[in-house]
Amino acid sequence: MQHILYKVAWGVVLFGGLSACQPNNRSAQNSRVAEDVSAKKMLQGIWLNDDEEEPAFRVVGDTIFYPDSTSQPVYFQIIHDTLMLHSANLAKYIIVKQAPHLFVFKNQNGDVVRCIKTTDKSYLSYFEASRPQALNQGKLIKKDSVVIYGKDHYHWYIQVNPTSYKVAKPTYNDDGVEVDNIYYDNIVHLSLFRGAEKLYSRDFRKHDFSQHIPASVLNQSILSDIVYSGATPKGFHFAANVSVPDSPTSYILNVVIDFQGKASY
Repeated sequence: MQHILYKVAWGVVLFGGLSACQPNNRSAQNSRVAEDVSAKKMLQGIWLNDDEEEPAFRVVGDTIFYPDSTSQPVYFQIIHDTLMLHSANLAKYIIVKQAPHLFVFKNQNGDVVRCIKTTDKSYLSYFEASRPQALNQGKLIKKDSVVIYGKDHYHWYIQVNPTSYKVAKPTYNDDGVEVDNIYYDNIVHLSLFRGAEKLYSRDFRKHDFSQHIPASVLNQSILSDIVYSGATPKGFHFAANVSVPDSPTSYILNVVIDFQGKASY
C-alpha cells in the first residue's frame, strides 16, 4: 500500500510540473509577434523623398542605410502597420501606405513623409561602403606648463588620447527619423610634479565622473578635455569637460589635486 502511495505522489508531482510549464510556453509563443515578411521584402531598394527627389534611405536585407556621412545603419522590422528601428533607442513609426514603389509613414512629429523607390543606380554613390564616419578630433593632444606656487616649482602635464570607444548619440534627420551619430570617446592623462617628485598621475575616463552626471547624459557624452584652471591653498585645480557632442549640454567638473597628491572632485 505504501509503495502505491509513493507512485501516486510522484504522479502528482510530475503532472503538476508539466501543468506549470505549459502556460509559460504558451505565453512565450503568444509574446512572439511575427514580422511582415512581404512588407519587408517590398521595402528593399533605394528610396527618394517624393517632394525633393533626394535620397532618403536604402534598404538591404534587414538594414536601413542613410545617405549622410554620420548616420549609422540600423536594423529594422515591420510588424503590423509599424516600422521599428532598433538603434540606441527603439523608434516606432506608423506606416500610412506601402506599395512596391511608394512608402508613406509618419515621423516622430506626426508629419507624413512620402518616399518613392528608384531604379536609378547612380544613387548608389550616396551609400558608399566607406560611410559613415565617426566624429571626434581624432588626434593626440599634449599640453604642459610650469607653475610656481610658494617656494616650489610644479609641472603639470595633460594628454588627450583618442580611443576606439564608440558613443552613440540619437538625433533626427531631415525626415524627422531618429538616427544614431557615432563619436569616439577620449582618455585623458593628467600628471602633476613638484620638482622631480611625481605627486599625481592618472588616466581619466568619463565614467570616473558618473556620480556627478545623470546616466542618460553620460551615455551620450565624451570626455573631451581637461584644462588647468589655477592654484589655491587647497591645491591645483583642473576643469574636466564631459559633453554631449554637437550639443550645448556639457558638465564642467572641478578636479582638485592637493599638495600631498590627493585628488577630489
